[in-house]
Amino acid sequence: MKTVKGSLCLLLLVSATAWSMPLGSSARTVIPSDIQQIISVDYRALKNSDTAMALKQQVLPPGLKEFEGALRGVGIDPDKDVEQLTFASYRSGKEGVKVVGVAQGQFAMAAVIKRMRLKKVKPIKLRNADIYPMPAGMQMTFLDDNTLLFGDSGALRGALDARDGYTYTLDSNTQIADMMGSVDSGTVWSVLDQQGTQNMLHSALGDAAGLADYETVKKRILGSRYTMNFQSGVNFDLDVVTSDSMTATTLSSLLKAGMLYKKMSATPVEKLALDNVTVNSDSSNLQMHFKADDKQFQGLLHSPLFAAVSK
Repeated sequence: MKTVKGSLCLLLLVSATAWSMPLGSSARTVIPSDIQQIISVDYRALKNSDTAMALKQQVLPPGLKEFEGALRGVGIDPDKDVEQLTFASYRSGKEGVKVVGVAQGQFAMAAVIKRMRLKKVKPIKLRNADIYPMPAGMQMTFLDDNTLLFGDSGALRGALDARDGYTYTLDSNTQIADMMGSVDSGTVWSVLDQQGTQNMLHSALGDAAGLADYETVKKRILGSRYTMNFQSGVNFDLDVVTSDSMTATTLSSLLKAGMLYKKMSATPVEKLALDNVTVNSDSSNLQMHFKADDKQFQGLLHSPLFAAVSK
C-alpha cells in the first residue's frame, strides 16, 4: 500500500481490510511462532453487512482474489463453502516473510479429492500430508474434513513443519498469544508484531514520525491488536501495546498531532472521518477508536484518501 504522509487514516484503513473470528485449533497448530501478523476474514459476517461487502470490494487484495479463483478451480465455492479465512505472515529466516492461509468451512473433502483424481492430479506426499496443486501457483492440503491449508510451497512446508513439531508454533509466542487473548473473541480481530507495528505507526504519523519523541519511544512499542464490527455502523478499536505508561502517553500526543496535521489538507469527507477518531492512553496501551454510520463510512470509501491508501 502507498503511504500517505501524515495520515492517521492510514492506520485505520490499512487495518480495516479484514473481518474475523477466533482461530480454530487446527489453524493454531500450523502457524509458526515467528509471527508478523495474523488477519482473518469471516465470510459469514461479510454477507450480513452491505458496508462490509462494499469495503471488501474496494480493498480486496490481489492475493485474496487469486485464492478465491483457486478455490473455484478445485470445486470449492468461496461464497457458499468458506466460513472463516485466516492469513498469517511469518518470518522464515533467510527466506524472508512467508504467508500461509487457513480456510475453514463446509468443503466436502471427499468430493474435492475425487475431483482431483478424476482430473488425474496426483498429490505430493510430505510426511502424512497429501499436497495438491492449485491455480495461481499455490498448493493446498486438508488438515481435517473442514480445514484447508494453502500457500506457496515454501510457506506450506513451514506451516506443516510447525504442525509436525519440527519448529515452534504460534502458542510458543507468548507476546502474540497474549495479544490474541484480548481480541480473538470479537467478530473482527487482528494482531501485529513489534516490527510491523513500528512500521505501521511510522507510516501513519507521516512527518510527525520524524520528531525526536517518536524515535525515543519507538523501541518501547511491543505490538498491536484491533477489533472491528459492523453491527451498528462501523466500530474500529485499536490498541498499541507498549512497555510503559509514558510511552503510551507520548504516542497518544503524537497521533493527535498527526490528526491535526492531516485535517489541514483533508477533504470534507476525510475531515468528518478524522472527527470520528478518538485517541487516548490507558496504562501502557495507546487506544484509538473510530465510529461512523454506514452512510458516512461508504462515503469515505470513495474519497481520494481511501483510494490512495487502498492501492
